[in-house]
Amino acid sequence: ENGYKFVCGVDEAGRGPLAGPVCAAAVILNTNTELPGVNDSKKLSEKKREALYDVICQNAVAYSIAFASVEEIEEHNILNATYLAMNRAIEGLNIKADFALIDGNRVPKDIKVDCQTVVKGDAKSLSIAAASILAKVTRDRLLLEYDKQYPEYGFAKHKGYGTAEHMEAIRTYGISEVHRPSFLKKL
Repeated sequence: ENGYKFVCGVDEAGRGPLAGPVCAAAVILNTNTELPGVNDSKKLSEKKREALYDVICQNAVAYSIAFASVEEIEEHNILNATYLAMNRAIEGLNIKADFALIDGNRVPKDIKVDCQTVVKGDAKSLSIAAASILAKVTRDRLLLEYDKQYPEYGFAKHKGYGTAEHMEAIRTYGISEVHRPSFLKKL
């Protein structure tokens, strides 16, 4: 409607966990694209998200997935690290977006494209919902790899979130290289 040709949806996964990076994705879809079943990643089962991941990648005009590391989270704080990951995802698109729809209510600092925030955007915008799924699945897959390196923490099960089991593992084994020390000050 406003003359933008390539509008990307942007969302993140992993702001709240005690371990692992934050992940963001940017997705550009054609305006007539239909992706049945695509919704806010938190409302879908892991199996459904996994199934939709490839469908989204195959149907997107362009997509990009990026991280901000644990070190960057510790250095800049989780909000600024999230902005860093979002900017990396937008800039990583192989087709330059001329507008971004961003889930949430805050415009990422240093964003280099016109944008608009959308509260509960993953339920209102197909491209944001698609980005939500790509970010969540990508981050979950990384935590499965961490589980192989650090099986004592149970990352495959809780994906780094502060479950009772995870907290007990931290008390027993200490923190690993993939934990966020600033998130663990209350232990």
